[in-house]
Amino acid sequence: MHKFFVPKSSIDDNKAIIEGEDVKHIYKVLRLQVGEMVSVNNSCGTEYIGEITYIDKSVVNINLLKENPINNESPVEVYLFQGMPKSIKMDLIVQKNTELGVKEITPIITKRVEVKIEIMEIKKAKELDKKIVRWNRIALEASKQSKRSLIPVINPPIEFDNLLDKLKAMDLVVVPYENEEGYGMNKLVKEIDKENINKVAIVIGPEGGFEEFEISKLKEIGAKIITLGPRILRTETAGFTCLSLIMYELSDLGGSVK
Repeated sequence: MHKFFVPKSSIDDNKAIIEGEDVKHIYKVLRLQVGEMVSVNNSCGTEYIGEITYIDKSVVNINLLKENPINNESPVEVYLFQGMPKSIKMDLIVQKNTELGVKEITPIITKRVEVKIEIMEIKKAKELDKKIVRWNRIALEASKQSKRSLIPVINPPIEFDNLLDKLKAMDLVVVPYENEEGYGMNKLVKEIDKENINKVAIVIGPEGGFEEFEISKLKEIGAKIITLGPRILRTETAGFTCLSLIMYELSDLGGSVK
């Protein structure tokens, strides 16, 4: 069954309206017809099973038959803070981390971020706004594909000092670092109280890596600096590798153990 996210305001009583790009996808790509069943999510986590009652080139009307109690979200909220990469690497980062269940993604500006000047220039603000819109669109499409119950938010970039403030609200902060040896996920999970971990931050360095003083500041606020193994991962690979490990150890990626 195909799934669609709509604004909460597009659902009234037992009716839903689908507008925008999804309409063309419904009638031209998927070739759905009146009478077919679809899943509709109100973008706030509530999902319905509905029947298509009307289709034209601008709108699709859905009769909502029942609420679907399914919840595909992780019981552990994971927030990715990603060192800003060059080019379109952020597209892949957003897509794959969304599929794996990340709650939010926030690009960070660290000392070695190679696109820092471009981002901070006022004249580039509009270009950055367009990128953020695109990243959120990628998150939406990945949420549909992976049957998410919520769409992760992709935030505007923040500076390293702002990052440190945000991390104080987390139950666990994990920082993969290429110069760390020996201390990895296996040791980490043995030290923590899994039952009391609800909010996890993953902090990934940029393509140039973290400066030593940045790692020191992260340690000062209690971050766990870990290794992901002897092989050096690219910045776009490290985030969803770490997320996969956390989802396996603390959340639902490993399936039920009962």
